[in-house]
Amino acid sequence: MAMSAALRSKLVKLGGTTALTIVIALLGGPEGVEGQKSTPYRDAGGVWTVCSGITGADVVPGKYYSDKECEALLLKHLQPVKKAVDAAVKVPIDNYTRAALYSFAYNVGVGAFKHSSLLRHLNAGDTKAACDDLRQWVYVNKQRNRGLINRREIDRQVCLMRQS
Repeated sequence: MAMSAALRSKLVKLGGTTALTIVIALLGGPEGVEGQKSTPYRDAGGVWTVCSGITGADVVPGKYYSDKECEALLLKHLQPVKKAVDAAVKVPIDNYTRAALYSFAYNVGVGAFKHSSLLRHLNAGDTKAACDDLRQWVYVNKQRNRGLINRREIDRQVCLMRQS
């Protein structure tokens, strides 16, 4: 599945900004790849989730979260991801690739990112192979997940935006 024309246009317009700004546009809001839900729900893995993929202690089942609260939580939860990804990447990459890595690590967790073949390929200088590796991360409880297949393809497209 390709990203929507509206999302692509939104991201292209952000080309001169930071990777953090790009990933917030990619993940957040109603058109973002996470989708935004104002009330907590259990995700495909059974984890309580709210807003744009927020999990953990900030999620209070039954609470309603405003758009402003969701945006603040996304920024808060992206900070440690940004720090970990930036520390793990040892080669120069553009902001689109970096934003795709933030999105990926935000979704699968920093530990999985740090031990991935994706990071090994990237740090070996093979950005295309690293971006293609995103397509491997499509399983929930050992089952291929259509939502993750779609999301990884969008992350891959963002990862390759400057390389194409």
